Amino acid sequence: MSNTLTGLIPTIFEAVDVVSRELVGFIPAVSLDPSPEQAALNQTITWPVAPAGNTVGNITPAATGPDPTAMTLGYGTMSISKARSSTFFWEGEELKQGGSLYQRLMKDQFAQAMRLLVNEVEADLANLYSKASRAYGTVAVTPFASTLIDPAQVRKILADNGAPMSDLQMVIDTTAGAALRTLAQLTKANEAGSDELLRRGILLDLHGFAIRESAQVKSHTAGAGSAYVVNGSHAIGVTSLVVKTGTGTILLGDVLSLQSDANKYVVTTGVAAAGTVVLGAPGLRVASVDGKTVTINAAYTANMAFARTAIWLATRAPAMPDGGDSADDVIIVTDPVSGIAFQIAMYRQYRRIAYEVGLAWGVKAVKPEHIAILLG
Repeated sequence: MSNTLTGLIPTIFEAVDVVSRELVGFIPAVSLDPSPEQAALNQTITWPVAPAGNTVGNITPAATGPDPTAMTLGYGTMSISKARSSTFFWEGEELKQGGSLYQRLMKDQFAQAMRLLVNEVEADLANLYSKASRAYGTVAVTPFASTLIDPAQVRKILADNGAPMSDLQMVIDTTAGAALRTLAQLTKANEAGSDELLRRGILLDLHGFAIRESAQVKSHTAGAGSAYVVNGSHAIGVTSLVVKTGTGTILLGDVLSLQSDANKYVVTTGVAAAGTVVLGAPGLRVASVDGKTVTINAAYTANMAFARTAIWLATRAPAMPDGGDSADDVIIVTDPVSGIAFQIAMYRQYRRIAYEVGLAWGVKAVKPEHIAILLG
């Protein structure tokens, strides 16, 4: 065995090369911040948020300049909520048994450790679907069945909500990816403008979206609520929807349809009985009145579309005490595709050497208005 991790760098980087080619879609699609080094586990990180602004008024000449109304600055928060690691060890006798194969076996162990961490980060990002503003599509129907209407309509949701159009992302599951790859207009090089989808299976950018696939796209199980109706009048932009008469649960992440309203709203706070359901910002697009029926859409696959800046991933190396712990060596290895930096530590023990691959991270939907769900 090598005395320090320096001798294992070629093996570790081979493992990184394997992991970086796993089916990861969310991590490269969101905004990655690898710099919150001063934040402890579960410590709140804040940033300022500018208010919407004062009411627009007429310009009226006067002897003095304008006297604006004071504005209160808001703030957003997130935290490093997880510090996780995957470990393995080699005993002296195991090393003898492995012989010349131990380098290959160790490479696979590093690859598996990184894979587990990357998949957990990816899953945490995929779970942010419940923070979305609205949804488009039909539950239990795979998108891209015959046309490209799906990304066009999801783009409309984001555009109507004021999302920046310069860096749009869409992360879909492999079922939707397979449907997209079979669309005739994309597999004909003369119509698609490229033969990459036909020859290599590379998903092309569509309607301004960078299309990616992920193995961690979530399946949502809908609540059992029924017979709910709107209680009272609700104006455009309202996010608190009062419901009555019905029974059963309306769950976080459920998609609601209201009578005489073509929009599909995502629930960010549910209820177990008549009460107030909170919808994703920016709220209702069509005013609703008392007695309008509320329909809970069935279970769905939560493919996601968003502006890159709507979702943040903060990562850092797990914290060590001043002067380090009992590790004999510690290095940082950066995945060149996802940009995630893993901390790898080696610990000498009694007749064995243990290795730890670690990462600390947190995720946050910082701008829910700029996130939409493509139902599947």
